[in-house]
Amino acid sequence: MKGVILTAGEGTRMRPLTLSRPKTMVPVGGKPILQYNVEALREAGIDEIILIVGYHEEVIKEYFQDGSALGVKITYITQGERLGTAHAIGTLAGSIEGAFVILNGDIIVDSQLIKDLISKYNSDKARTILTLIEVEDPSQFGVVEVEDDRIVNLVEKPLPGEAPSNLINAGIYLFDEGIFQSIEKTGKSPRGEYEITDSVKIQIDEDEPVLGLESNDKWVDIGRPWELLSVNELYLKDLESQIWGEVEEGATIHGPVYLGKDSIIRSGSYIMGPVYIGEGCDVGPNTFLRKYTYLCNNVRVGNAVEIKNSIIMEGTNVNHLSYVGDSIIGANCNIAAGTNIANLRFDDKNVKLTVKGERIDSGRRKLGVIFADGVKTGINTSFNPGVKVGLNCRIGAGAIISKDIPSNKIVLTKSNMIIQDNHES
Repeated sequence: MKGVILTAGEGTRMRPLTLSRPKTMVPVGGKPILQYNVEALREAGIDEIILIVGYHEEVIKEYFQDGSALGVKITYITQGERLGTAHAIGTLAGSIEGAFVILNGDIIVDSQLIKDLISKYNSDKARTILTLIEVEDPSQFGVVEVEDDRIVNLVEKPLPGEAPSNLINAGIYLFDEGIFQSIEKTGKSPRGEYEITDSVKIQIDEDEPVLGLESNDKWVDIGRPWELLSVNELYLKDLESQIWGEVEEGATIHGPVYLGKDSIIRSGSYIMGPVYIGEGCDVGPNTFLRKYTYLCNNVRVGNAVEIKNSIIMEGTNVNHLSYVGDSIIGANCNIAAGTNIANLRFDDKNVKLTVKGERIDSGRRKLGVIFADGVKTGINTSFNPGVKVGLNCRIGAGAIISKDIPSNKIVLTKSNMIIQDNHES
């Protein structure tokens, strides 16, 4: 049996992090989101995997290549026009035989869930099986109505209180080749896409055996930037200490720390694990890394810097005397000396961010900034909680940033300098 992962989309709710990479390639807990699912399929006994790619597909292909580094065989299908999940799955027609497992790439799943899905297929011989997860509020998901284990209805994002159950479609399926016939009959949804749930409804209406598998195994849905911090924390909680680089005398480590090859923790630094430090990193001297910090490869953290519960992507420099709290900093950024990123509102309320033009309560009392790749700050810049900064922005020295900055902007402060003669004798 083959595994298929849908990873063609951008993830607009995750901007600005997805301006330069697919959503599934954002790193959490030591690896990209997509890698968790590749490994879950492998651990479930599936070693032939098809990735359906599209947006910034070169990032995925460069990282995974043929899959041999992870012990699997990966092939790619490009979804040229991204017209929905049914359209994406339809691109497999003619290139896959028999039953196959399919995952949404932005949902991290446990391998046991996939094993249970395959086991149910082998015992019940259903043509389609959906994995179901019980949630408290199903109004933001596709909700299923079941009789015994047979699915009789699917309702997309019902109004609060009107859901037929608390069981939601988890975005993990097992199909046989019959799904392609249903996809051919599927029309566009009101939002102009071909939805796989509509294809499944066709099967239900035609009295095909569509079953549900309820699962309590790990299932993590990642939709918005601040959710990355929660997932990062979830995976770093189980971190085991591994020191492949160098820890200088005088550095202090408490709790589990992963230190990659060719990385160094310099004297006077204090690391409070769990902390993940990738390869080729240079930390310190006198740096304070607090719990749930994740430094990707080739990150430089300078003297007297404090970083708390943050993801710092590859090639970024955080220079001396800076503070970064509860933030996600993109790749190849330069955080100049004395930069301060606030993570707590002065009124102690939850931090809000703008997502697709709408102000959203993150549910987090502490949340800093979201930087895209290539952002450079000037010395002594300050950022208020919940600010997002786009690609390749330049923030001038001493600026105080309290609202989002679009990509490719330069922000300068206006000031008047008065120079007088010094008449002291």
